[in-house]
Amino acid sequence: MISGPHNGKFARERERMVQHDLKGRGITEAGVLSAMGRVLREEFVPESYESQAYADGPLPIGMGQTISQPYIVALMTQELRLNNYCEVLEVGTGSGYQTAILAKLAKRVYTIERFADLSAKAQAVLGRLGINNVEFYVGDGSGGWPEKRTFDRIIVTAAVPEVPGQLIDQLGAGGIIVVPVGEGGVQELIVGTKKEGKLIERVACDVRFVKLVGKYAFEE
Repeated sequence: MISGPHNGKFARERERMVQHDLKGRGITEAGVLSAMGRVLREEFVPESYESQAYADGPLPIGMGQTISQPYIVALMTQELRLNNYCEVLEVGTGSGYQTAILAKLAKRVYTIERFADLSAKAQAVLGRLGINNVEFYVGDGSGGWPEKRTFDRIIVTAAVPEVPGQLIDQLGAGGIIVVPVGEGGVQELIVGTKKEGKLIERVACDVRFVKLVGKYAFEE
């Protein structure tokens, strides 16, 4: 069982999620499993959905957005192959749950959200949980971080019609990007590695995400 301060109201549900929904479906990275077992998902969902916090499905968080199902959060995190030297760009802060998982495994997370209210709520929850290695920005994430720089890893938590070139430009040499790509209701989860300035892609699985709205993504 998970021990420590997280043995609270949902400890049993959290343990079941890790063992059944994550390990049981092929999530093997010890760091990812540990982070998923330590971050309190109930803190990131609306109070009316608190009882469903550890069900393996997405939940609405307002503004037409969702918190992704735990398995997909774990899978995308595992595909990033994070270490504590990584600086990560997250496009789509949403509830802040994925942000929190990344922050447990990476050196620093830079996260962009176009809805100021969602960003503010995420900042409040992460602050309450003592997660302080995150920088927030409100704006169009399809063009990447507003300052010119590169990242070791990039994760996009909403669907794009194609991988924006602006994000590829901000991915450092040898870096990894994980992003849902497709224009329909079902997208392909693309894992890309940057080699010699080009993105070498493979498809991890099919996924369903809300669309990323922005200059280099979908129109509103």
